[in-house]
Amino acid sequence: MTGTGRKVLIAATFILVGFGTAVWWQFKTDIATAMARVMQGSTLIDTPCGPIEYQSVGEGPVLLAVHGSGGGFDQGMAFAAPLVAKGILVVAMSRFGYLRTPMPPDGSAEAQADAFVCLMDALEIDQAAVMGGSAGALSALQMALRHPDRVSALILLVPIGYKPPDQAPSAEPMAPWVEAAMMRVIGSDFLFWTGLHVARDQMIAMVVATPPAVVAAADPAEQARVNVMLDAILPVSARVAGLKADTAASKSMTPVDLSRVTAPTLIVSARDDGYGTYASAEYMAAQVAGARFLGFETGGHAWVGHNDEVMAAISQLVLSSQPPTAP
Repeated sequence: MTGTGRKVLIAATFILVGFGTAVWWQFKTDIATAMARVMQGSTLIDTPCGPIEYQSVGEGPVLLAVHGSGGGFDQGMAFAAPLVAKGILVVAMSRFGYLRTPMPPDGSAEAQADAFVCLMDALEIDQAAVMGGSAGALSALQMALRHPDRVSALILLVPIGYKPPDQAPSAEPMAPWVEAAMMRVIGSDFLFWTGLHVARDQMIAMVVATPPAVVAAADPAEQARVNVMLDAILPVSARVAGLKADTAASKSMTPVDLSRVTAPTLIVSARDDGYGTYASAEYMAAQVAGARFLGFETGGHAWVGHNDEVMAAISQLVLSSQPPTAP
């Protein structure tokens, strides 16, 4: 190698090392910020079902916000925050394996539903509307089945749920290599952070299960909502136990007797949801007596473009299903 070639190689090496150092420093800074964010604003309360992390905001009839995969109290509160201004007390918890709520030996949807009641008892809440989003719909539904006297209304947002094998799917099954790639990404803070910076549209399509074109065509407020939703999944390392449990649960769903649901019910989905919740949402709405199905042709798993309509429908149901709280 000539002297000039060695100089070029040395210069290139310094540039790469410098770039890599800068990237790593930015990653560590962003993760520290994300970790600090999720350590604020919540309370860890001891219950007979174990410690449960929660946050409560607002006044009025109570809504228990049950987050989906990749969430925690922060995701549940972000989804339900617009309801606070409508006179609703939102209580958002971290489900088993998310943030500061530990994963017990039994992390089933049934056990989670019982834990929600433990939380309500600890907070002296007699009855609440229960809103389950995505994978959180499994435990929200179980709460309505197992503890009907504690549930004033049931809201299932883009619900992961059972549908009969003979019912056509509303989305193509995820290819094994795509699922494997997604599990790698959502299991690593660094891979997830890198994806946000170098392949954001792919992350929107893969993780938020929403067509990037739908997000691009939405108004700035909806675009911001999706971006905040995606960014707030960090730190995934504090959510990975719950993510793994949710993934396992979604692969072993069995039918339940939906005719036993007695609470007024609202079920929401979009036909282009990449997780295919439209088919299961339609099925559940047909099986629950009196359920209202709010279905959209577009919007994906984040119901993009319809948040105002969805929040209005939820608030109407919550406020009509519970008597006003005493002053």
